[in-house]
Amino acid sequence: MNYILSELNFYFQRLDWLSVVDLLLVTAIAFFLLKLVRGTQAVVLLRGMILLITVTTLLTILRGLPAFSWLLRTTLPALLVAIPVIFAPEIRRALERLGRAGSLFSISSTTDHMERIIDIISVTAQRLSDRRYGALIVAEREVHLDEYVDTGVPLDAHLTPELLFQIFTINTPLHDGAVILRDERVTAAACVLPLSASGTLSRSSERQMGLRHRAALGISEVSDSVTVVVSEETGDISVAHNGRLIHRLDQKHLGNILAGFFRRKTVRGWPAWLDRLPIPWFKSRNQAPKD
Repeated sequence: MNYILSELNFYFQRLDWLSVVDLLLVTAIAFFLLKLVRGTQAVVLLRGMILLITVTTLLTILRGLPAFSWLLRTTLPALLVAIPVIFAPEIRRALERLGRAGSLFSISSTTDHMERIIDIISVTAQRLSDRRYGALIVAEREVHLDEYVDTGVPLDAHLTPELLFQIFTINTPLHDGAVILRDERVTAAACVLPLSASGTLSRSSERQMGLRHRAALGISEVSDSVTVVVSEETGDISVAHNGRLIHRLDQKHLGNILAGFFRRKTVRGWPAWLDRLPIPWFKSRNQAPKD
């Protein structure tokens, strides 16, 4: 403790008004840069880069890994040039997934409106499936989808089962394309989504999947959204998230999966991952009060 206090005293003695201005300038630049990329895919990429650099730095300072440190120092200059050029799409997808993994440490809470959104999507998907009406419903999360919203018809309407069902009714003007949801609002319809380039649907058992499923996978590869797909040919309900597709769902299973993606059981502002710690004191404190 005395060592820490002496170090702090040393730094405060060397602190002058020029150092304060320097720190304020750096803080202001970082703040405006983060504010500029807030709600965009760049946040996910930045989070993945920071996590990757941190892990690499920790590995290089370990004295017990001389071969790894030598290999990293030798190959790093060439890798910095070759890897971004050759594997640019793959690196982007990998960093986005890595950054989304870091979102487990974000703070969120369970709200009643999320229950309502899950119920509306599940009920509407089942009704569309029963009638073999194709549908593509994208639920936006942390990463904003403004560039894809701009490709469709803006609605900004309150989310209801009747509205979603009417949009995807066959031969209606907004039937083709995707609906993008933002909270309890239907932001836009007939939106164009990027097609998946990962080759997930190239396997023989999934070659029959059409453009809706490829678009659902594509948007899940470039954002943290959750997409519900209803096949027009088979009526099969699927969910795409993080570059993966879950097939053959009904209303009940779809609701459970959506709840798992959206509902983080966090009370009083605690991060959701802390709820899994085996600490009796924390669990008793973090339990929601019973009615």
